[in-house]
Amino acid sequence: MNRSCVNYLKTMVISLNFLCWLCGAFVVALGEFQMIHSRFASLVTTFWPIFPANTVVVTGTIVTCVCYLGVFGGLKENRCMLINFFVLLFILMLVELAMGCVFLVYSREIDTYFERDLMRSLQIYRLSGPESNTTIKDDFDAVQHLFRCCGVHGVADWKGTIPISCCKEDPCNTLIHTNWQEGCLVKLEDWFSRNYRSTGAGVVAMFILQFICLSITVPLFCHFSRQGLGYQ
Repeated sequence: MNRSCVNYLKTMVISLNFLCWLCGAFVVALGEFQMIHSRFASLVTTFWPIFPANTVVVTGTIVTCVCYLGVFGGLKENRCMLINFFVLLFILMLVELAMGCVFLVYSREIDTYFERDLMRSLQIYRLSGPESNTTIKDDFDAVQHLFRCCGVHGVADWKGTIPISCCKEDPCNTLIHTNWQEGCLVKLEDWFSRNYRSTGAGVVAMFILQFICLSITVPLFCHFSRQGLGYQ
């Protein structure tokens, strides 16, 4: 393999891994933004370990670190860094593939967990005092206000103690006011399903980019091995 071909491969490896690093950094920032602004985590506790925002932050952090190793391995023509990059990226790709399958399965079984978690949160809201469980109360109020819904299946779930966040139109501080009649269950299920599908699609896109990086790294590493380069 002549030098110009090696330089071309180096440029491709460095460029693609730098692009992968930027994608990872963007994914981390997006996940942090979702974690800060998401108001639903306390209501649906079953999904916490694979909550979209949590998964995005962890995946983005690992991708950023691994691709950083690939960029410097290409710059320094270091075989040790490139083989570590290859192994770590291969393992990461397998994990991402498994994550994609998990998201697909959970998007189909999401109904099983949602109703139970939301009903539990509603009962805690109803039975809590004014100063207790404020996080669940604030999150449930935010959900009802944002999605324009009331209760889990409908306004009847509150059994007469309807919070002001169910109010449909001003004035809401009067004794008698109009409330939203539709429950939040279906709307939240749709919102979570869209988030899981979009997160799964992002993981697939990252998987494809990493596969290209892996494919281009192999011939470059083989060239360094044949020439005895890369450990200086």
